[in-house]
Amino acid sequence: MPKQKPKVRIKNFTSVALGLSKQQAVREAKRCLQCKKALCVKGCPVEIDIPAFIKLIAEGKFSQAAEKIREKNSLPAICGRVCPQETQCELTCILQKKKNPIAIGWLERFAADWQLSRKTKKKPKQRKKAKAAIVGSGPAGLTCAGELAKMGYKIDIFESLHKPGGVLVYGIPEFRLPKHTVEIEVDYIRSLGAEVRENMLIGKSFSLEELFAQGYRAIFIAVGAGLPQFLGIPGENLDRVYSANEFLTRVNLMKAYLFPEYDTPVNLSKKVAVIGGGNVAFDAARCALRLGADEVFLVYRRTEKEMPARDEEIENAKEEGLKFYLLTLPTKIIGDDNGYVQAMQCLKMRLGQPDQSGRRRPIPIEGSEFTLNVDTVIVAIGQRPNPLLAGATPELKIADKGTIVVDEATQRTNLKGVYAGGDITTGADTVISAMAAGKRAARAMNEYIMAA
Repeated sequence: MPKQKPKVRIKNFTSVALGLSKQQAVREAKRCLQCKKALCVKGCPVEIDIPAFIKLIAEGKFSQAAEKIREKNSLPAICGRVCPQETQCELTCILQKKKNPIAIGWLERFAADWQLSRKTKKKPKQRKKAKAAIVGSGPAGLTCAGELAKMGYKIDIFESLHKPGGVLVYGIPEFRLPKHTVEIEVDYIRSLGAEVRENMLIGKSFSLEELFAQGYRAIFIAVGAGLPQFLGIPGENLDRVYSANEFLTRVNLMKAYLFPEYDTPVNLSKKVAVIGGGNVAFDAARCALRLGADEVFLVYRRTEKEMPARDEEIENAKEEGLKFYLLTLPTKIIGDDNGYVQAMQCLKMRLGQPDQSGRRRPIPIEGSEFTLNVDTVIVAIGQRPNPLLAGATPELKIADKGTIVVDEATQRTNLKGVYAGGDITTGADTVISAMAAGKRAARAMNEYIMAA
């Protein structure tokens, strides 16, 4: 796919990947073998009929291709940009054996963008009397809302922030996922008949009991996992130490990259260390580069092979000048006399045997301490659920890590009529994983309501 040149794109927040042309999309689609036993479909968490939509693109029927995708996926323009197709549908493509699978994600994005540019909206189905509540408007919540709305239910989505989209608006940068695209996809969900109510925080603005009292027959909890984790090392309370959550929320949702047009400053100096190796860490690092940092270092305690980030994002970051400190563990953040970050003390690591994650466990190398001269630190080592909901709903079964316990097949919680999905049940995971949970929950909620 065509991309902005690295020296150009690190000075702006517009999309890095520019999308396929009609000619490129058709040419790529014609490579599809149209397998009778389509292994790619088995690799798709939301069960898109991949050969069918690709065939429509090959025939030049772009809007029909988008409609075919939307039969199973309500957010294709988002998935086409951030879904890890290389480890899912493209990995199971038969042409992967020749190391040249069909670019399914690029084609999905092409079809979705083609349709969205024409502002296609669905005519809402005739409403059923029953109504359901969706708590959280991230990918799981939007998917569940869309599926239930298609079934004819009256759907209300309750969102704690002032804009719907969850992690899609506060977490993923503009250059990977334009917020205008998210807005159009949310409008599509609205066009199905769902309503969004912003600035509504579960556990404060309302409780589950109050929702049931208002006549909602079933509730889907999809509030994500937005509470940051820290290393627990000395110096994390210094100025210019950010959690990735705060940093990305300031930059993305609150438009700090457009300061002073938007009243959201980011105190960012010239040498930035980002701790972590996932997509969030790379998002934060690439934002720091675009905000004017002279040098940005990615500090990760394993090797590049063990990084959970997408290969595409690692490649883009390298092109943009991100510097890697691999097999490195921060042990202390050092401050100056005014309480600002001055440096970071680190320890070199080596890899031992695999741990529970399946990756080789990092082991400290004795006597390998060194100091990295940085003046800003962004911690991106994962998120966990906010305990507000659990505190307000003590009868809800919660796992040790703060996630809601659900039945994996139906997303049902231990409370009657209450379902949950996405990061609130799994911890931080992919957008497409959350969407799959939203689909499973919608089917189960429909069965529950119909049986009542």
